[in-house]
Amino acid sequence: MQKRQLGKSDLQVYPITFGGNVFGWTIDEKTSFEILDAFIGSGFNFIDTADVYSRWAEGNQGGESETIIGNWLKKNNNRDKVIIATKVGSDMGSGKKDLSKKYIIKAAEDSLKRLQTDYIDLYQTHWDDPTTPIEETLEAYDQLIKEGKVRFIGASNLSTERLQASMRISFEQKLPTYVTFQPHYNLYEREVFEESLEEVCLQHNLGVINYYSLASGFLTGKYRSEADLSKSQRGSGVAKYLDARGQKILAALDKVAAELNTSQATVALAWLIHRPSVTAPIVSATNLKQLESITKAPDLSITQEHLDFLTKESAWH
Repeated sequence: MQKRQLGKSDLQVYPITFGGNVFGWTIDEKTSFEILDAFIGSGFNFIDTADVYSRWAEGNQGGESETIIGNWLKKNNNRDKVIIATKVGSDMGSGKKDLSKKYIIKAAEDSLKRLQTDYIDLYQTHWDDPTTPIEETLEAYDQLIKEGKVRFIGASNLSTERLQASMRISFEQKLPTYVTFQPHYNLYEREVFEESLEEVCLQHNLGVINYYSLASGFLTGKYRSEADLSKSQRGSGVAKYLDARGQKILAALDKVAAELNTSQATVALAWLIHRPSVTAPIVSATNLKQLESITKAPDLSITQEHLDFLTKESAWH
């Protein structure tokens, strides 16, 4: 397993990013610590979260994931061993997405406090805020970088046009430039990213750290019919994949997994890792068995023939 450079940054990551959206939502702090210990213990070094995780869960207000990660960093005294990415801009209770300079500066301080660290390796625009000029958002990041509180910046969920505009403005005005992009991308959800965003990422050498890498668990093969949707809290989000194309993708994963004597999840992640645009897919686990299928993906001896087969069987047009 080799490290990969994250875009044009000097951050070197192993090719799986652990997604911290489960911390404080589907798993408690104790289990989160066990999973993080095992993930880092397996040789990985990259954790992604957001200030808004996991505000949607009953009784939560946001910041739960960052707080758990901060407590874990403090307990293990290993801040220098891990690369921490978090995000800003989601609705934290104000009723709107906000990328104004004033908001970002305050939100960064709150994240740093929860993470119990004095710097964030990768600070990302979570959602677009069309009411704030791009320059203002980048100026906020510029200040945070100059203060040593942020090392690099990235973006998530921007349209092709807004991503291109952000890259252009950062170049023209000599402001910090995004080094990563975080799209919704997996074997099923291919069209939006591949049609135009992927080209922009390759053109600007953006490190792609895609989320929902296993389509909310659908690509593990766990959900095969409507009856399976009650198997977990995330089941309701999987119903849309139970169409003819989804079943065709599962059949392809079943075939390759059987030939390689591995799990469908490992195969689905290996396909992503071998995409020319992808640096480190984001994926989460709620138990050690799930984590094992994730950590095996970078070393899976998957052939080009297998990869081509998966690409063909998952085609959307």
